[in-house]
Amino acid sequence: MGNMNGSALIRVEDLRQHFPMGEQVVRALDGISLSVEEGEFFGISGPSGSGKSTLMYLLGGLDHPTEGRIWVGDQEITRLDEDQLAEFRRKKIGFVFQMFNLIPSMTALENVEFPLLFSDSTPAERRRRAIELLERVGLGERLNHRPTELSGGQQQRVAIARALVRDPAIVLADEPTGNLDSQSGGDVLNLLATLNREGRTIVIVSHDPQVVAKAGRSLHLHDGRIVAQGSPRTEGENHA
Repeated sequence: MGNMNGSALIRVEDLRQHFPMGEQVVRALDGISLSVEEGEFFGISGPSGSGKSTLMYLLGGLDHPTEGRIWVGDQEITRLDEDQLAEFRRKKIGFVFQMFNLIPSMTALENVEFPLLFSDSTPAERRRRAIELLERVGLGERLNHRPTELSGGQQQRVAIARALVRDPAIVLADEPTGNLDSQSGGDVLNLLATLNREGRTIVIVSHDPQVVAKAGRSLHLHDGRIVAQGSPRTEGENHA
């Protein structure tokens, strides 16, 4: 765990996200502070409505918090405007969602290439990079299959390849096994763990404690607050 001495890749200070609901205010996040080191596999767990997806959206620059600050590297993303946030997401973050979010009319290869269409890479470079990543996630034989021709687990592996195509500093995975059977979910988790061993920083959000147990360090949210933190490797209570 060690001291954080400002070297953390992600630093969050006193993050709050409040939503008005009629006369009430829902405190989706109520004073969250955390840090994630470069190369870490970090887990965020909690029941539905605990604030974990809200936290993921803020870490990924998809929303502005009510209060608090987030740094990614030396960039304080909570100060960025919409255009700067879009640029930050493009360059720094790879997203993996529960619903895969693939484009149905495109092949696996075209889905993975898609984020590069707006970069200055050539079509040949885009194709080479997409093929390399699809082979990397075990789908070299499925390049020209559309999402409907792939299983859920295969679709999620396409989504992971797409998340990696810009070589992001951080992969944010929000319930990446939520729509998969246990075998496919296990395969996706093992793939994320392998990518992490190769040096990729991964933050995984799940309501399933077994999913989060794969992470090196984790925290548990309840009602927008951190109620527990742990490291299964040192505390021994999570036999993943």
